[in-house]
Formats: sequence, structure tokens, C-alpha cells
Amino acid sequence: MGVPSPTAGSAPLRSAESAGPGVNDVSDAITEEIRGILATYAQLVVDVAAVDDGDDLFDAGLNSTATVSIMLALEQIFDVEFPEHLLRRSTFTSIATIRAAVAELGVQGAVA
Repeated sequence: MGVPSPTAGSAPLRSAESAGPGVNDVSDAITEEIRGILATYAQLVVDVAAVDDGDDLFDAGLNSTATVSIMLALEQIFDVEFPEHLLRRSTFTSIATIRAAVAELGVQGAVA
């Protein structure tokens, strides 16, 4: 399994600007990007569309091997690098925790 390719036409969603109009649209787009990554790499036993943002992804079949692929895809698509303190199971427990980690890494609009 190599490094995942970013979604066609997507660009890193990073900005130094403060949150303003359209933040919910950006947050929704980031959540959908995360869901797309999960659909491709998570190997869940359920359809990712059936997973709520707070549902435990490990209960839905996520494993540590898939977590590495997810992290690499997130790094490439959002142009970030996960520091050691975020390389924990708890970072990848749910869509909400992944979105919070992406927000911590400076992706504009990725509010938890």
C-alpha cells in the first residue's frame, strides 16, 4: 500500500485567516474529505455513510494498519504532518477526533 493520492482537484485547506463566513461549509467539506479517506482506507465492516461523527471507528472495524494509511492520506490531502503526540489510537477513534486533530494541525475550518 503506497502513499495515497489526493482527491482530484483538491488543494490543501490551510489558511492563516480567521474563521469567517462559510466556515460551516469548509467544516462540512473537511468532514466529507475525512469520510472519503475512511471509505477508501479504513476497511470498516459498515458503510462509512452509516457512521455518525462521534461513533467509535474501532468498533466499526478500524485497525492499526488501516490507521497508518488514513494518517498518510490526511497528511497528503491537507498538507500537514502528524506530530508524535497525535500518533495515538484516541486521535483516530471517531470522525470527530480526526477532525479535531486536523484542526489542531492548522487546517482552517476543521472545527471539532
